[in-house]
Amino acid sequence: MTFLLKLSRLIDAFSHWVGKLTMWLILASTLISAGNAVVRKVLGTSSNAWLEIQWYLFAAVFMLGGGYAFLRNAHVRIDFVSSKFSQRTRNWIDVLGIVVFLAPLCILMMIEGWPVFARAWASGEVSLNAGGLIRWPVYLLIPAGFAFLLLQGFSELIKRLAFLTGSGPDPLDHTGPSEAEMLAKQIAEAEHQHAAVAPKTTH
Repeated sequence: MTFLLKLSRLIDAFSHWVGKLTMWLILASTLISAGNAVVRKVLGTSSNAWLEIQWYLFAAVFMLGGGYAFLRNAHVRIDFVSSKFSQRTRNWIDVLGIVVFLAPLCILMMIEGWPVFARAWASGEVSLNAGGLIRWPVYLLIPAGFAFLLLQGFSELIKRLAFLTGSGPDPLDHTGPSEAEMLAKQIAEAEHQHAAVAPKTTH
């Protein structure tokens, strides 16, 4: 179990890195959208490529961010029901969910998604829209995204089995601050630091 927990930490670190990357993709999509709107209004010109790259980036955020959401336990749960169960019962439910539902779905989507990407790669498929982009990068997101989710699912399975065997803490323990609380704390600290270093004005 010690080796598996080390492997789980490596997977978690990878998912964390991918999750941070997707946050930058959101920023890139926003900037491209704003820049495209300004160019269209000011210069009266645009391209379908700018629109499609926004769709590609959004697809990347959605597909690649699944593993990070699982890592942070940010996916939707019916807390009203699960809160009534014991810690062991909640973890057993997650174990069954990962093995019976998540893993088969990810494997199926990887198997079905790879040929779609391979055909687009071999044919050089391009969007039918004028000035559109090649399609294989966005098709690659399907098997890649589900592969990352499956990888994180394996890590979560290890952590839940470690808890159930007494080898680790409860991965579903939410006694710490929530994501929103952590973000609010970071913003408050940043504002405090900015106020501390900002030059004071005299009247």
